[in-house]
Amino acid sequence: MPDRRWTVMLVPHGEGGSRSVSISVTVLKLLAGVATIVVATVLAAAVGVVSHTVDLSKASRVERENRVLSSQLTRLGDRVEALSDTLALISRRDEEVRLVAGLEPLDAQVRRAGIGGPAGDWPEREQLVSEGGETGRQALRVHLDLDALLRRATLISTSFREASESLASHVQRLSATPSIMPTTGFLTSNFSGLRYHPILHIGRPHEGIDITAPYGTPIIAPAGGRVVSVGWRAGFGLAVELDHGYGVRTIYAHMSRTAAAVGQSVRRGERLGFVGSTGLSTGPHLHYEVHVDGRAVDPLRYVMPSAIAD
Repeated sequence: MPDRRWTVMLVPHGEGGSRSVSISVTVLKLLAGVATIVVATVLAAAVGVVSHTVDLSKASRVERENRVLSSQLTRLGDRVEALSDTLALISRRDEEVRLVAGLEPLDAQVRRAGIGGPAGDWPEREQLVSEGGETGRQALRVHLDLDALLRRATLISTSFREASESLASHVQRLSATPSIMPTTGFLTSNFSGLRYHPILHIGRPHEGIDITAPYGTPIIAPAGGRVVSVGWRAGFGLAVELDHGYGVRTIYAHMSRTAAAVGQSVRRGERLGFVGSTGLSTGPHLHYEVHVDGRAVDPLRYVMPSAIAD
């Protein structure tokens, strides 16, 4: 079958003769194929250029993000280091507080457990090292430091709570421990296992101290406690007795009048009564006794150089 042909007429607008070009269908198909290949090649090249440009833009953006993250990780690491120094200072203060609270210092191995490496499994660790690059390794260091800080903070918190509870107990006991003279005056008779009694004229134990003071001088509580007895007692005359807890009781005798009631809670420095000369007494004075676990002890052992404040 003869090859079909196409004839194209070229007619000029001005002078000159017309021309005709005859092209076979086979040639047209060949030209169309070549054109298609050229267009496809151009399009592929364009797509490649655009894709490469996008990849470069994405890589540039990722690089910028990594620089920002690295900078922030560096700043975060600096803050973690500053926090570590602060916790070290708090830890030293904790040791001092424990001593004041009457507690033993934390064992060195216990403190090291609060400072050492991370506890437990952390699957992301290997991924950060193998895939995270320098930024991942930096993030790993910050994570490890934060993990250590959290353990140290928990350890110090527990230690401070223990010390606080111990201090509270000490403060409560100190507030209930006699520490000052219950009145102003002159010490005229000491605590003694045997003393010649000025009225009975016999030798007998003197289970307290005598403080001579003008009639009506105020008598105050040398520590916090509860009033358990108010009234007349044989030999003591008008007297008040306090229970301070912890096995400590105090007695105030020969008062002219009282200023406390049974069941009343008093604090150190509150008024209990006034100096007098009731009972077996040769003149106005206060007879003051301290009993610990039912046994009389020298009250001067419970007079500190300066008052312990509540």
